[in-house]
Amino acid sequence: MRITNLMLGLAAAALPALAQGPFAWKDTGNGHLELTENGKPALVYNYGAQLKEGAPENRKRCCYFFPVYSPAGVSMLDDFPRDHWHHRGLFWSWPVVEAGGKTYDLWMQMTVRQHAPKMPVTAGGSQGKLVTRNFWEADGKDIVKEDVVLTAFPSQGSARELELDLTWEALGAPVTLRGSREAGKSYGGVSARFAAREDTVIRADGQTLAKDEDLNPRRWAELEGTYGGKRVAFRITPDAGDQGVPYQWCLRNYGFIGASFPGRTETGDGYTLQPGKPLRLKFRVRVADL
Repeated sequence: MRITNLMLGLAAAALPALAQGPFAWKDTGNGHLELTENGKPALVYNYGAQLKEGAPENRKRCCYFFPVYSPAGVSMLDDFPRDHWHHRGLFWSWPVVEAGGKTYDLWMQMTVRQHAPKMPVTAGGSQGKLVTRNFWEADGKDIVKEDVVLTAFPSQGSARELELDLTWEALGAPVTLRGSREAGKSYGGVSARFAAREDTVIRADGQTLAKDEDLNPRRWAELEGTYGGKRVAFRITPDAGDQGVPYQWCLRNYGFIGASFPGRTETGDGYTLQPGKPLRLKFRVRVADL
């Protein structure tokens, strides 16, 4: 399913009908859209460019989720951490973006940048829904169209689930995505960076990891930790029907989990977006108080 102008219009028209329910959105200024459930913050989508004081100017970015809260109100993620200024809450990006014979970076140096020309369409009520169309700009030209649909489901007990539906399409000419070129790594894709915590545990496919991992295929991964005395877990699960699953993962005890798409295998280490042939990937995110 692709997002079209008609769909955006229908979503906007549906807003009054969906007004009753636990979820509500509010524009809090400076490019932030906050979603609340029963009056408590659930997450923030940053549609405008963000730059934290002290961070390098070229780390300015938009189009990601931070903070993301557990049902009990624990904020697990981090933004602009000093050890990796480019890490940003729940996000998706690639260190290698090849277009028109040039190589760009959407991961750290931001030589290609996401931007949102229009406000996202949001709907509250029984679900929290956000629909937006972003673009990737390089050398003053849009090279990729990016459609984002987020659905937040009502909390069930001590857990809340989100569905992240992402679609990319090259504009005018092919665009190739690659993970890190570092030996033994291939990070790049949907990722989460975590704030300072205690007693960190990383699990993948039900297995507790004894050390950091790269390039191992996993169906899902999660990080669990204690924040101010409260134990919380954050899990990312790619849809079983997505291109290339099970993904390889970048898993770090310092506070990072990332589903590496397209990863690095014997048969390839890149994915080329083509005009007229969108790539769609879906993910479930589960945040649970323990």
